[in-house]
Amino acid sequence: MTHEEHHAAKTLGIGKAIAVLTSGGDAQGMNAAVRAVVRVGIFTGARVFFVHEGYQGLVDGGDHIREATWESVSMMLQLGGTVIGSARCKDFREREGRLRAAYNLVKRGITNLCVIGGDGSLTGADTFRSEWSDLLSDLQKAGKITDEEATKSSYLNIVGLVGSIDNDFCGTDMTIGTDSALHRIIEIVDAITTTAQRYLALVTSLSCGADWVFIPECPPDDDWEEHLCRRLSETRTRGSRLNIIIVAEGAIDKNGKPITSEDIKNLVVKRLGYDTRVTVLGHVQRGGTPSAFDRILGSRMGVEAVMALLEGTPDTPACVVSLSGNQAVRLPLMECVQVTKDVTKAMDDKKFDEAMKLRGRSFMNNWEVYKLLAHVRPPVSKSGSHTVAVMNVGAPAAGMNAAVRSTVRIGLIQGNRVLVVHDGFEGLAKGQIEEAGWSYVGGWTGQGGSKLGTKRTLPKKSFEQISANITKFNIQGLVIIGGFEAYTGGLELMEGRKQFDELCIPFVVIPATVSNNVPGSDFSIGADTALNTICTTCDRIKQSAAGTKRRVFIIETMGGYCGYLATMAGLAAGADAAYIFEEPFTIRDLQANVEHLVQKMKTTVKRGLVLRNEKCNENYTTDFIFNLYSEEGKGIFDSRKNVLGHMQQGGSPTPFDRNFATKMGAKAMNWMSGKIKESYRNGRIFANTPDSGCVLGMRKRALLFQPVTELKDQTDFEHRIPKEQWWLKLRPILKILAKYEIDLDTSDHAHLEHISRKRSGEAGV
Repeated sequence: MTHEEHHAAKTLGIGKAIAVLTSGGDAQGMNAAVRAVVRVGIFTGARVFFVHEGYQGLVDGGDHIREATWESVSMMLQLGGTVIGSARCKDFREREGRLRAAYNLVKRGITNLCVIGGDGSLTGADTFRSEWSDLLSDLQKAGKITDEEATKSSYLNIVGLVGSIDNDFCGTDMTIGTDSALHRIIEIVDAITTTAQRYLALVTSLSCGADWVFIPECPPDDDWEEHLCRRLSETRTRGSRLNIIIVAEGAIDKNGKPITSEDIKNLVVKRLGYDTRVTVLGHVQRGGTPSAFDRILGSRMGVEAVMALLEGTPDTPACVVSLSGNQAVRLPLMECVQVTKDVTKAMDDKKFDEAMKLRGRSFMNNWEVYKLLAHVRPPVSKSGSHTVAVMNVGAPAAGMNAAVRSTVRIGLIQGNRVLVVHDGFEGLAKGQIEEAGWSYVGGWTGQGGSKLGTKRTLPKKSFEQISANITKFNIQGLVIIGGFEAYTGGLELMEGRKQFDELCIPFVVIPATVSNNVPGSDFSIGADTALNTICTTCDRIKQSAAGTKRRVFIIETMGGYCGYLATMAGLAAGADAAYIFEEPFTIRDLQANVEHLVQKMKTTVKRGLVLRNEKCNENYTTDFIFNLYSEEGKGIFDSRKNVLGHMQQGGSPTPFDRNFATKMGAKAMNWMSGKIKESYRNGRIFANTPDSGCVLGMRKRALLFQPVTELKDQTDFEHRIPKEQWWLKLRPILKILAKYEIDLDTSDHAHLEHISRKRSGEAGV
């Protein structure tokens, strides 16, 4: 990364103008993306315009297209939906409408368009781009624009960001809004499973005019199938395109046979051939505040979009910026639209396997794992019959239980005997071990903390007792779910193999800690939940002072020496600074930050947020920073401090952590079965190779098994963190979004790639 490149980012946008619009249905996180596009655009020297009410605003022009300022996007991150509005637009579908839109852009000198929306919105954008030169010549002929204006706007760059809660756009693993929608659904489902299920179904049906409701208290008549189909076809002939059927949990017919939404879907598709979708719940899924994941995703994609626009030439195709695994990628817009259309076609032609393949590896893997785990009576393969033990090590983290559940159940499906160990390595030494059946882990997915009990104790000092228990319980493989101690414990087990043959069994470490400091993985189970907790708290703290005078909050987060939580929460909550150990700071930096805030507070900004990682500096404590800000801010703002503490480890796991934990558990157990078979010699297990003791981690786009011994060199043991951490690259974004004139490292930008290649080469996670 040269100094020239640094400088380039700051001047990349000079003389250019970008318009940003949101279109289609609301998706949480759109505001984060809009905010990032505006601020990064301004940072590069470009002018940025809001287009209010989506494409409609583009067509109507006038006051709908307004220049954005830095302040106009403050306090926007925690708002749901889209602040600038997103109307569906008939006019833009007609060429006449697109002609007016082109006129409105040319007159303002806007040649860069950032569209945030679902697949329909993005298809419209591509049409617009392909017609651009024709539209311009029409406008010239009609004398609406001058030749000079036409030359200045000779080509239009378009970049799409996928904002859609359905996550149905091919080429993207996660679309903006999906994670938040899952948060809403999970909240409701968790609530529904513990409260009056049937009442809800009934009330919902009344409030939405459903065609039919199935509830347990009132089973339908025997010929309900005929009756239902007749009613549906009648409403169709009357011109209603939508039928709503509500099924309460536990619905049954007169003979007590269950009726599920799937049964009804199959019936309707078979008898009437109607396109039928089973949806649980309604618009609640679009509401509420965006999750931390969506805010960070929106912000990262917003930055990427600005770069893609400003680096664009007449020859670069319109692209979509998206996330694949944990990697930002650019994909040609039309390829994505095409594949998304292919999926729909495959579904219509009943070629469901093909549709699955087109959807991508991530989708297929989720489906396979889900199918296996959802059984009530597990199918058992006879190939297994090994004994595998599962344990938690380190501090509790949300999602640990979900990982244990999927490990146990996949193990049982394979025909293995699965043991659970209580209280980590200490329990392994003391023999706190019991066999787990299928229902042992029932209902564990949504529960926080660690139900098995977890301790930080390391195994080394009790190798003899541990070896004795491995023999006594005939343990042939070990799945260790935990934080940094799980990893160091793994290293100790490797060392111990020299003295104790009993320790020569395969083991795998699944990273689970709020600190996200386990070498070998970009993410660890529990970090997303902690991030959301911090985020929600920051939102509340910021709101608590709404309406009062200017105020700065200093908030201390957990994470040991690892600055992941402070940095990511800073991005998600819109912090002015995030102090972390990995990026040393001096008194001069602190002074600069305070002055920066003082300047900001002289504008319309009324809130400041400063995050400090608990171990970022032993002398510049939270109290020190609080005192500094209090003194320097006298007369301009007052300061408050909060130490968030252990609440960051608790709570019910977020959808991301549930999903991640479930996939990691399943993947680990599949690996384990293979490794045990490989290590079978003369009637016993003997695993003594480095690759029989691994950390399973998410690296960029793939879930990889990495020998713990190989990760040793990548670890700073004194500070319990990996030597290289991917998220440090996101820190400049945090600063730019907080209005610092800093250098943006553009060396790591995504390059354009193609979907087909991505599909086959991508490791499904």
